Amino acid sequence: MERDADYLGRYRNISNKLKKRFLKKPNVAEGSEQFASLAKTFRQQECPQYSGFCCLAQARCEHTLSSAAGETQALTEAARNFLEAENDNSELHCPSFEEHLVAAVNCYGHAIRVHIENKQSALAAALCLELGDALRKFGKQSEAIAHYQRAAELQFQNPLDSLTSMGYVASCKIETGDYDGALTVLTEMAYLAQERGGSSSGRPLGAFCDILARFEVTRVLLLMLLQPTPQRIRPEHAQTLEKYAWESHEDTESVQCISEDLFLLLQSVVVSIGTLKLLLYATIAGVKMA
Repeated sequence: MERDADYLGRYRNISNKLKKRFLKKPNVAEGSEQFASLAKTFRQQECPQYSGFCCLAQARCEHTLSSAAGETQALTEAARNFLEAENDNSELHCPSFEEHLVAAVNCYGHAIRVHIENKQSALAAALCLELGDALRKFGKQSEAIAHYQRAAELQFQNPLDSLTSMGYVASCKIETGDYDGALTVLTEMAYLAQERGGSSSGRPLGAFCDILARFEVTRVLLLMLLQPTPQRIRPEHAQTLEKYAWESHEDTESVQCISEDLFLLLQSVVVSIGTLKLLLYATIAGVKMA
């Protein structure tokens, strides 16, 4: 930042012009433009946090002008500036209370709320995904899950987009070690893909079939990792494993969507792990009898 430049004075002058005076109406549109210009100057000076504050002031002006588009644009720009400031602190290993990240989350939340109020669910969902990605980048998968779930809810009318957002939820749960929660989400996604992506014959088509195949692989691997007992396994998960038994001849939608080679590989994994479990139990029983 330039040493002799009085940026704080410029900010105060713009704010003073917007104060209500007797028989004089403030020019809010001009104030918004001046705040935007000052925000651009701060960005050029590599001071994203100050640019974020100017964008917030611009958003307040746009709200006064009842310009929802201008308000959300300014709020989103402020959020991105605060994220950049937090990222700079993180890369420099500066001690902080993550105040810039908190400010960014609040700005995103406000922008999302304005989009929802104006029935712009697609734009709101896009910001939810952007916020979730940012939190995930900072290692906050648990907090990102809520925003990915909200994006999936807002995208309900677009099943492919909704499934993508739910996939992010499952990935975050896996990264946090919540394998059972991830399995539940993937099972829900499989039902949604079968319900919303089917043809007249009931078989998923196109991208839905590819998504269903990917979910099927992840579900089987998670079940092999969790190894639920017969007493605790859910019926839908038991049916998933039964499809890959040697004597099984089921032709379900998920099996139809995967190639024969992939089916044989999954079947080999399921049967091999089942055999290892039986050998382990036999070994333990032999030790106890001895």
